[in-house]
Amino acid sequence: MVEIRKKLRDWYMGNRRQLPWRETTDPYRIWVSEIIVQQTRVDQGRDYYLRFLERFPDLESLAAAKEEEVLKIWQGLGYYSRARNMHAAAKQVKEGGGIFPASYSGLIALKGIGRYTAAAVSSMAFGEPRAVVDGNVHRVLSRLLGIEEAAGGYRSSSAILQAAEKLIDLEDPGTHNQAMMELGALVCTPRQPDCPSCPLNEHCVAHREGRTSELPPRVKSPARRNRYFNYLVIRSGQCLWMGPRKKKDIWKGLYEFPLIETPRAISAGSLVRTREWTDLFGNNGLRPSGVSGPVRHILSHQEIHAWFYLVPGENPPVLSGYEKVCTGEMDRYPVPKLISNYLDRLSD
Repeated sequence: MVEIRKKLRDWYMGNRRQLPWRETTDPYRIWVSEIIVQQTRVDQGRDYYLRFLERFPDLESLAAAKEEEVLKIWQGLGYYSRARNMHAAAKQVKEGGGIFPASYSGLIALKGIGRYTAAAVSSMAFGEPRAVVDGNVHRVLSRLLGIEEAAGGYRSSSAILQAAEKLIDLEDPGTHNQAMMELGALVCTPRQPDCPSCPLNEHCVAHREGRTSELPPRVKSPARRNRYFNYLVIRSGQCLWMGPRKKKDIWKGLYEFPLIETPRAISAGSLVRTREWTDLFGNNGLRPSGVSGPVRHILSHQEIHAWFYLVPGENPPVLSGYEKVCTGEMDRYPVPKLISNYLDRLSD
């Protein structure tokens, strides 16, 4: 174990990427970086990280912000529940005295912070010996030790987690954790790992047995659920009717056009005969004047098929739950990428 730790650390110190969150021990900044890079590539995450900190440089500014502001800065990253959880956690800390927790147990009590994030922040900011297990670390340990355990869940009893805790460098757990993640990101990649360049290849079971393509075992991804969104684009002068999604569903709190979701693709003629259309517009004979789509928008477990119906808006009804958003104000409102792309096409 000692030799593995030393080789790993030496490799990391000579090969690590220069990333802004590695230049600080501020727990708030490390927390922000960990939440962002959990769901996106590091090069994309860097820009979001810098933008987020420019708007919310500390926990106090994040806690004081409106949810719409937080979601707007987050726009494009996806997994918007993470942004809402960060906002809630910041307010939770502020209400509890304003001191960011300095331990694993304090961190994991915050909204949206699980075992991985609490271990990352506590080890990197406070030197607490808590092993991080993300997808990269799981892959490295599975191959290094020949552990046939599929990724996902990271239960407290898992063989991977136990191995990570045994391997942790008690003197510098933060650097060790970052080195493990970096090795998985740069060398021990999911496909075509660069085994000749790996500092741990002499110790690696998978390399020795020619099993790098087999470990860790892969879990078949669940089939994506198909959804059919019929958006109603109603223009009033230089304004569009939009409103926030309120259900416990994707994109909660983000703004979109009035929506009629149907169980399958339907025609415009069928759309105007739905109960939802009547609830919005009554029985006044209003009909769409045009339609664009379908547009496919793929999420992790869902595939959205969207149509955008142009609805005459000279004398539109007052739509409950929606408001007029005018051209000059559009940048203030957080919207899903699907809507953002349509607005870009509309402006062109």
